[in-house]
Amino acid sequence: MRKFVNKVNAKITEKVIMAQTLLRSQRGEGFVDTAIKILISVVIGALVLGGLYALFGETVLPTLKQRIQDMFNYGG
Repeated sequence: MRKFVNKVNAKITEKVIMAQTLLRSQRGEGFVDTAIKILISVVIGALVLGGLYALFGETVLPTLKQRIQDMFNYGG
């Protein structure tokens, strides 16, 4: 019985020391940091996609359409 009590006591002491070490640790990345990174990447991605959509919708596609019509305009 004494062995069992000593073994449990050692395990509890080990876990307490590990918990104290983790709580004092200043390194690592938290959930808030990860959430902010994901949010920033989503916003930047949306801005890039919006810019590309505007660029293709107003500049590239009308010019491309006109060039294709000019290319197949056999009448002159």
